Amino acid sequence: MSDPADVFDLVGLTEYEATALEQLLSLGRTTAPNLAEASGIPKARVYGVLEALSDRGFIKVIPGRPKEYQPKSPGEILDRAVENHRQSYESFAADIDSYRDAFLAEYEPRFDRASEDISPTAELFHVVDVGEPSERETRRLYDDAAETLRVITNSFAYLDNVERALAKTLDRGVEVSVLFLHPDELPPEKAAIQADIVERLTAEFPAVDLRFSTEKLPWRGTLVDPSMDYDSGEAILLVEEPDVPNHMRQAAITDNGSFVAGMKRYFDLIWEYESVETAHQT
Repeated sequence: MSDPADVFDLVGLTEYEATALEQLLSLGRTTAPNLAEASGIPKARVYGVLEALSDRGFIKVIPGRPKEYQPKSPGEILDRAVENHRQSYESFAADIDSYRDAFLAEYEPRFDRASEDISPTAELFHVVDVGEPSERETRRLYDDAAETLRVITNSFAYLDNVERALAKTLDRGVEVSVLFLHPDELPPEKAAIQADIVERLTAEFPAVDLRFSTEKLPWRGTLVDPSMDYDSGEAILLVEEPDVPNHMRQAAITDNGSFVAGMKRYFDLIWEYESVETAHQT
């Protein structure tokens, strides 16, 4: 389980704001000087910090001489954080929408002219860096999946970064299958990571189908909603490059229906003929 204090970072608090709110939850109603003394926040900064927390709706300001500050309950703080982000998103969406017609009128003709000479082959893939960019694209695929989602992975070590998206995908009734590399083919430290991940998936996401490839996997990635009519599907993949560190690698993304259908056939063949149901089988 993550540290509960990570929530302060998740909602976007500065270091001083997080310190102040955490102290207030322990102290209860208090004055700014008392909070500064208890928290180590400079007195010249504490009033601005408290004003920022009040603006977010995380604390109450009680008038008086001196003013006092009281935290909202932990549940109210979480609810307000969600509401703040919802309002921020709606405002952002409205701002974007107000520019939509003018933006499209200005830039779509430019894009069309610049794209006239691009061949279908050149559009087969585009790439993103491995790390947060590739994980963001992977989460997007989870969100877009309507019927099936297939994962090919060594140990699924990035589960923490897609866990919420995976839960939502399963809630929509999407069929999810994960093909691991058999732990016998992994170094001990990665086999241990895989064992922990498999245990979590089995306990927390029992609807996910798991198998273990008995042969090395030439690539890893995620594919969603392939069609043998070659008219749908999208995927992200990395080829195996064991000598290249992840921060120097790129992942390929494609929405070419034919290519994604080919990936589905590869996945299905490995799943059916070159994999076992548990990590203890070979």
